[in-house]
Amino acid sequence: MFKGQAVTFPSCGVIKGLLETQLSVFPAHQSYLHRRFQDAGDVELAFVEKLATLILKITDGRAASYAADYRWLAETVLEEECEFRRTGRYRHSSFDEVEKIVYADRAFMTRYMNGLLLSQLWWRNHTEVMRFFCDVFLPGKVQQFTHLEIGPGHGLFLYFAAAAPGCTAVTGWDVSPASIDLVRNVHRLLGLTRPVALELINMFDAPQQHFDSITFSEVLEHLEEPSLALRTIFNLVKPGGRAFINAPVNSPAPDHISLFRTPEDVVALVRDAGFEIEQTLFSPTTGATLARARKLSLTISAAVIGRKPANAHDH
Repeated sequence: MFKGQAVTFPSCGVIKGLLETQLSVFPAHQSYLHRRFQDAGDVELAFVEKLATLILKITDGRAASYAADYRWLAETVLEEECEFRRTGRYRHSSFDEVEKIVYADRAFMTRYMNGLLLSQLWWRNHTEVMRFFCDVFLPGKVQQFTHLEIGPGHGLFLYFAAAAPGCTAVTGWDVSPASIDLVRNVHRLLGLTRPVALELINMFDAPQQHFDSITFSEVLEHLEEPSLALRTIFNLVKPGGRAFINAPVNSPAPDHISLFRTPEDVVALVRDAGFEIEQTLFSPTTGATLARARKLSLTISAAVIGRKPANAHDH
């Protein structure tokens, strides 16, 4: 328990130490983090502790630096939120714009990615999507399967996929050599010994390969043509295979260009690409119910599991 405002947090484990570190550099975040954990049950807290253990390893002795970068991220996103509330749209609408402002700026990207790593713990919707992937999507593959992730971020989804029973091969594609290096280093820090094929491939120029399952998490909102991306993924999935698609709704950020206004918008895109909808998760931002998030156009993570029909033909 932290003292000062009569709020309660997880009182033991790795997560306790990370919370203490975060609040030491961002004390104004205390009430937010209280809302994050106030209704967490035992199952959720057990998963959070598991995730925190991995994330602590990734910080590699620099947890305070990552916590400072998370504070910077939260403040940066708040600026984008104010712009979104004022205009009703995202600040940028083209990849070229965000390429210059975000992706080409190494210092910006380093802080951004460090902050996003801790958001997996501090943003409840991010944690719930990860748990949905681990507890629902991966166990749905009962036979041996090959797995691809496009745009693997820090590599945590790939890490969990590599540990899944029946997964025979794990592949990650990205267009950025720096991103590939980041994932490779994360897997080294986590002690992952299983080979993961990390390849510098643009999905729109991909070779004729097919996979039993594909992850595409928090990438759609960065693209100018999300429908084209989902049709491309449909073609990469084997008939009868599954895709895990995750995109945020009403979620302003420096590099978000495609605005989805309802979770159903994301589901419709997945369905229109040819997938049958197997299951969905709509997870609102920390502190909001789904109904309130819908009413106020707050952030909602929309995770969709789609299955390619067994008799489907590629586009």
